Amino acid sequence: MKHKKKIILLLTLTACMVLFCSFPVFAAELTEAEVEQAVANQGKEAVTGNIFIWFLCAIAFLKVSQKIDSFMASLGINVGNTGGNMMAELLIAGRSLASSMHLRGGGGGYRAPASPGAAAVGGSFLSGGLAGAVGRQVERSAVNTATGYTEHSSIGSVMYHSSLNKGGDFANNVISRIAQGNYSQVGSIKGADAEKAYISYMGMKADSEHPLPNYSNMEIGGGRITGTESTESGSREFALYHADQYMAPSQGTYETVQSVDGATWYKQYAQDAVTKTPYDAGGGKVAYRESIDQKLPPTPPRKDRI
Repeated sequence: MKHKKKIILLLTLTACMVLFCSFPVFAAELTEAEVEQAVANQGKEAVTGNIFIWFLCAIAFLKVSQKIDSFMASLGINVGNTGGNMMAELLIAGRSLASSMHLRGGGGGYRAPASPGAAAVGGSFLSGGLAGAVGRQVERSAVNTATGYTEHSSIGSVMYHSSLNKGGDFANNVISRIAQGNYSQVGSIKGADAEKAYISYMGMKADSEHPLPNYSNMEIGGGRITGTESTESGSREFALYHADQYMAPSQGTYETVQSVDGATWYKQYAQDAVTKTPYDAGGGKVAYRESIDQKLPPTPPRKDRI
């Protein structure tokens, strides 16, 4: 009788395994290329909803597979351990969702954001439903990648880099959150990706007659964007200040520009300034050598500090 029950259980578990194997997005087949293609064809919202469904089904499949392994082992049949690192990654993702719910919940007292992504991407845990919760987790992961907080590959990092290469909405939304975020909590975008991020965020397009300048020493964050712009005529520093966070510059000339998210920025280039260098003129006298250098005007005051 006991043996008969084991056979029935084995058949039941096998049927479950076949059912989950028929699910079209099995974990082993979820590649970076498929994520990129899905984002391009369906958009972020649709993909994040599908990811959550995949998440639940993948956990169910691995649970069933591990149950079968344990049962087969009890019959004396040597089997491999199903799940492994994949199960660990899924559990980590599940814990991150639970942590988000805990941090957003009640209980009183201030809780510092756990990461730049948590500080940049707000919203209650289930705002927008389960797909919304997963979508925010993906976007937080992308913010952590863009700011250099994390370097490991994730769905968020794949989506960010794929979208950034195309000047897509997902990347621009991530850049916007960092550009206008709290610098001490969210940080900034620096390095090689900062040039791409600036070009994408400002909606700049190159053509045969007007090639794009080269940008270096870029930093985007805290309501400011700074860097060096290089063209055939030379190089000069520049800075942009978010109009909602900074007063209009009172020194030097500036122009008003808009980023792709509709935000207004004050843009200033380095301007001619007279530099005086003292030297000993003899007889106990000090004289000055004057030179004209290009410098950025002083940073305008922040509106929250006036």
